[in-house]
Amino acid sequence: MPPGHSARHPPLRGRVALVTGATRGIGLAIARALAAQHCNLILTGRDQSALRRIGRELASAKAGAAKIRILTHPCDVRDPDSVDDLFRSIRHEFNRLDILVSNAGIAHPNLPVDKIPFPVWKAVIETNLNGMFLVTQAALAVMRRGATIVNNLSISANRVFTGCAAYNASKHGALGFTNTLREELRPKGIRVIGLLPGATDTAIWNTLWPRAPRRKMMSPATVAQAVVNAILLPPNATVENLEILPSSGPL
Repeated sequence: MPPGHSARHPPLRGRVALVTGATRGIGLAIARALAAQHCNLILTGRDQSALRRIGRELASAKAGAAKIRILTHPCDVRDPDSVDDLFRSIRHEFNRLDILVSNAGIAHPNLPVDKIPFPVWKAVIETNLNGMFLVTQAALAVMRRGATIVNNLSISANRVFTGCAAYNASKHGALGFTNTLREELRPKGIRVIGLLPGATDTAIWNTLWPRAPRRKMMSPATVAQAVVNAILLPPNATVENLEILPSSGPL
């Protein structure tokens, strides 16, 4: 733990964090880990009832400790109007953003390139790449020196897996975007972390590979712990691309 902080006064206490795709998997685990650090949270996703449930869960978990503010707001990251509406609420409630975790993403059934329907390709690119761009662009207007951006990219950002062309392409593009963003924001003192987790036990495998061996995968909580540790580094240090893999090796 950094000098000058204690368990009673976590270093992220009072910070404001936005997590997209926060209702399940890695996004939910990161939201829980940030709540444990006493971060104020903005949680987004497309399932409004799930957002309300998660908001109640996190508020209840912190009821006996330092109170945190939690804003749940549905958002479709593919839609510029929906993103604008989200950030109007953020400006009204907090008027700043210290941490952005771009986690919203989708996969597609395992299909060779000649079998992928264009609407499937388009939906994956719009969510995983265009959505990240739209949220980032809106967030930069309310982020200041000392802020941190974490983009969940997947190990597919620098490797390829057959049958996953749209997913691979979206994540490779998101890595290029993330690396460019990092260089642009260095002079402004905003850190950019590319998160590249390997196989993690989340619902995305129901689409990608329903029979995948879940027992060999990492838990979302493990990935979330690594993300929080990276955010907690002193301002003069950063993790640029955080690659986390199961110790058991490839599936």
